[in-house]
Amino acid sequence: MVTAASIAFWLLAPVMVLAALGMILSRKPVHSALCLATVMIALAVQYAAQDAPFLFAVQIIVYTGAILMLFLFVLMLVGVDASDSLVETIKGQRPMAILAGLAFGALLVFAVGNAVVTAPAGLAGANSENGGNVQGIAALLFNRYVFVFEATSALLITAAVGAMVLAHRERLTKRETQADLAAARLRRYAETGEHPGPLPTPGVFARHNAVDTPALLPDGSVSEISVSSTLRARGEILDSGDLVAPVDATMRSLTPHPDEDPTTGSGADPDRARGGEGQR
Repeated sequence: MVTAASIAFWLLAPVMVLAALGMILSRKPVHSALCLATVMIALAVQYAAQDAPFLFAVQIIVYTGAILMLFLFVLMLVGVDASDSLVETIKGQRPMAILAGLAFGALLVFAVGNAVVTAPAGLAGANSENGGNVQGIAALLFNRYVFVFEATSALLITAAVGAMVLAHRERLTKRETQADLAAARLRRYAETGEHPGPLPTPGVFARHNAVDTPALLPDGSVSEISVSSTLRARGEILDSGDLVAPVDATMRSLTPHPDEDPTTGSGADPDRARGGEGQR
């Protein structure tokens, strides 16, 4: 009888096997992590097809959405050298890895043999014992396997603390304070002329604040350091003449002409001035 679970299995099982092989054979850690994400997502779909909503949600939210994405982001931020290291930092790690692989293979053989030889109870029978899938898993975790569950959580916390301790590096130089940083900025300003304060953002005092619009200084000139060097290399910056022209026109309208009276804005007429004095 063809069911939705069997269709999902035969469609996703080849994808999971290929992704698992790609995770092992990939030379780049990022590609290996992406293949592992494919395996986890396909496994979550298998849980959903088998009427296990709790495992489906946990597989997506916890493993794929949190743990694996954390690994992927750490790999992308820190970076890992693609070259293989032949130096064993831990003595005897290869024999231990071989023994662990053989033990895991034996565990798989016993698990598959138990599922094939014995009659499976089925999800319907397992879920009906405690009132549902979520209730059954909660009863197993917090009743039957509560000590194993707590030991696993303690192991994970210990592993996290150990990773932080191993990743911690001793500071070789004195930590710079805010006063040291300010003194360094002023020193660079005195030596190279680098601006000690924050750079002006694009579009300040200009007609609009787009990222390709240079800022205008208080005197109306264009600040070339206010736009990205990438935009300058691409030639996508607005013409500085178009930006300065409105400012120049405004400044000319506010600046009186030498032949004009600064109080009235008209030409200086001596008779008009004397007439004004006579009227006063």
